[in-house]
Amino acid sequence: MNVIQAITPFQGQPLTHQLLLSLLKDYKRPNDKIHTLLQEQMLVPVKKGLYVPGPALKLRQPESFLLANHVYGPSYVSMDVALSYHGLIPERVYEISSMTTKASHEFDTPAGRFAYYHLPFPYYAYGIRQAKLDENQYALVATPEKALSDKIVTTAGIILRSRRMVMEYLVENLRIDEEVLAALDTNTMQEWLGCAPKKKSLEMVIKTIKSL
Repeated sequence: MNVIQAITPFQGQPLTHQLLLSLLKDYKRPNDKIHTLLQEQMLVPVKKGLYVPGPALKLRQPESFLLANHVYGPSYVSMDVALSYHGLIPERVYEISSMTTKASHEFDTPAGRFAYYHLPFPYYAYGIRQAKLDENQYALVATPEKALSDKIVTTAGIILRSRRMVMEYLVENLRIDEEVLAALDTNTMQEWLGCAPKKKSLEMVIKTIKSL
């Protein structure tokens, strides 16, 4: 089996170093073969030990959300890019922001820019769903409610103490439609408050949304 035949069944998936070693096990020096594949643009390195198919292979690429789950983990996609994905904000977002239990980190890669923000347990574990992105591609993504909460919790300087401040931030700054806000599940958001950072700000957000 040649290299293209070996990798094709995994198109659309991030390729780990361990997987490549298993696919290239018939080579005497599989690491040397991986180096050659990189030079021939059959593989593109995302970070150490993680690759995607290169332009020479002409295979389907993994979606950015799926890749984000693999670049640094445990993690899930959240904040602006998840708000855009769920249709809450109109802007298209290019940086893929994720939450993690590890230290905050940023990666500038050939596949894009990935930023990770630390959250404490147990708040981290709430509001995560598996989203289908494409054929055989799934990623962990925040629900609309959790993405909004994460945005408030992790953005420095955001302190919301009145309905006016909440509306100014959500509607004027983030440009979220009031009808969309009113449809959010505030009961679920309420369940996270006991362990959430910026508890008072989130309480005011919930009260404001309930009043719409």
